[in-house]
Amino acid sequence: MTKDYLLIDGFKHYPFTPEQFSENEILEKTASYYTFMDKRRSVRHFSDKLIPLDIIKNIIRTASTAPSGAHKQPWTFCLIQSPKIKQQIREAAEAEEEKSYTQRMSKTWLQDLAPLGTNTDKPFLEIAPYLIVVFKKAYEIDKNGEKRQNYYVNESVGLACGLLIAAIHNAGLVTLTHTPSPMRFLEQILERPSNERAFLLLPVGYPAKEVYVPAIKRKPLDKIYKIY
Repeated sequence: MTKDYLLIDGFKHYPFTPEQFSENEILEKTASYYTFMDKRRSVRHFSDKLIPLDIIKNIIRTASTAPSGAHKQPWTFCLIQSPKIKQQIREAAEAEEEKSYTQRMSKTWLQDLAPLGTNTDKPFLEIAPYLIVVFKKAYEIDKNGEKRQNYYVNESVGLACGLLIAAIHNAGLVTLTHTPSPMRFLEQILERPSNERAFLLLPVGYPAKEVYVPAIKRKPLDKIYKIY
């Protein structure tokens, strides 16, 4: 008989039985999911059509299921729908992008970006109904104001962002990973605490009526996979 829980080093551990499938079902599910995810593209042209807030909440909940170092969950997802704040973010982001494209980026970097059609103009930051800014918590601050260490922060938050993007795609919505560098302006505009650093900015919404994406391809399996 399965016990309700086990005590391991004084901490409760509950029984876990993941859903299981036959090998044929697994093969079908993995192939189907790959086909679905392979349709995901980064989109820069959004509709301003509103999305029920509960949908976005579910997407963020999904992202929060990511594994994290020592289960510290060192992330904050800031959801912006205020037109005023979106305008502030766009203006600050475009100012940083202007510096990057004209001063910071090397010639090679600019050449590599050319097929993607990117530039300093970021209208999607105002058009998309929502912006999600993901912040990483470099450390925790307890109720006494003392610092508490977090572990593998970048890796943990990166995993959460991957799930966030997959959840957005699963909802039939589109997004774009936007990383204007540096991103300290996001901490200032959103008045985040001293232990948080901006990690990623994602506009979220429905695609515009006409959307064009770059004619690029993903690397084939034999270029990204090695068996031993």
